[in-house]
Amino acid sequence: MIYLDNSATSFPKPESVYQFMFDFYRNHGVSPGRSGFDAAIETEEMVMTTRRLITDFFNGDDPNRLTFSYNASDSLNMIIQGLAEPGDHVISTFLEHNSVLRPLHHLELSGMINVTYVPFDGAGYVDPEDIRKAIQPNTKMVVLNHCSNVIGTVQPVEEIGKICRENGVYLVLDTTQSAGAVPVDIKKMNIDVVVFTAHKCLMGPTGIGGSYVCDHVPVRYTRFGGTGVRSAQKTHLEEFPYRLECGTLNLLGVAGLHAGVTWVLEQGIDAIHSKEMALWDHLVDGLSAMEKVTLYCADPGRHRNPVLSFNIKGMSAADVGTILDVDHDIASRTGLQCAPKVHELLGTEKHGTVRLSIGPFTTQDEVDAAINAVEDITTIG
Repeated sequence: MIYLDNSATSFPKPESVYQFMFDFYRNHGVSPGRSGFDAAIETEEMVMTTRRLITDFFNGDDPNRLTFSYNASDSLNMIIQGLAEPGDHVISTFLEHNSVLRPLHHLELSGMINVTYVPFDGAGYVDPEDIRKAIQPNTKMVVLNHCSNVIGTVQPVEEIGKICRENGVYLVLDTTQSAGAVPVDIKKMNIDVVVFTAHKCLMGPTGIGGSYVCDHVPVRYTRFGGTGVRSAQKTHLEEFPYRLECGTLNLLGVAGLHAGVTWVLEQGIDAIHSKEMALWDHLVDGLSAMEKVTLYCADPGRHRNPVLSFNIKGMSAADVGTILDVDHDIASRTGLQCAPKVHELLGTEKHGTVRLSIGPFTTQDEVDAAINAVEDITTIG
């Protein structure tokens, strides 16, 4: 299989990730921080080491403010619902994934909040001034997708963060597609909350993600349960990390996240990105030469990640994806990619697009095979 669906989940993982997960869980698969025996203490140390690693990765200050969850969708639900209050106004964009759109929609449907969605331009970028214009006296937060999972454009977070800070508005940044691919700096970018997942550019497993919440952000807890600390207390604990964590952690996932981030740092984010973008440029050159192929927001001169959405004239995205899979053994993603508002602006809301996304282990030969496969499909009918 030629795997070009890395925006969904990076695959394969580095060998060091598989090995670390296996070795750690085999030797330390016990509950962290619940008991005083050696294995539990050593397990808790790995969890804390990972909190420090990810906190440093985002240039945060306090590793206790780094909390783990199932994934970015899980953390976004906790952050959005933990910040929103009746009468609040929230700003988001047409670039968002359903992990943002659906929580906001449900809160708006209940009458708690109002939401303004800022569009992106023809190249796939949000103008920071449009964010400024959308701010109202009761605006609580801006929830922003750092990098689109459909068109790969990386948004000008630093400028948007500056506008948010000047206006006393919290910036919640969804780094699902960007963490591990491009630098994310909480301080430089004026970010208040970073949300991340492990299984994409951080090269970890599925089922683990989290958030870093700056100490001035009053996120309420929305879940209640065991923490292993002060068990006689009837209310859930206020302090971080327990504030946003309850129950036993996905320990195997934390171990895999630790190993994945370590691998990314060893390789270098810029080095990984440069290699992937060289392959993306080659893919764009190949597909753009085909008369029947339409590319979306594929400007090679702008800040972006190696994600390419396209369609073939006269064919549905689903049919193209099936042919890529069955006839050419190429894995792609078709449809709306859980981001319907992107497709509203692209004009592809009916059938979506075919998405090819390059990863650290993608090769030149695989990209050539994809180009040849698309060319072959354009001759059908």
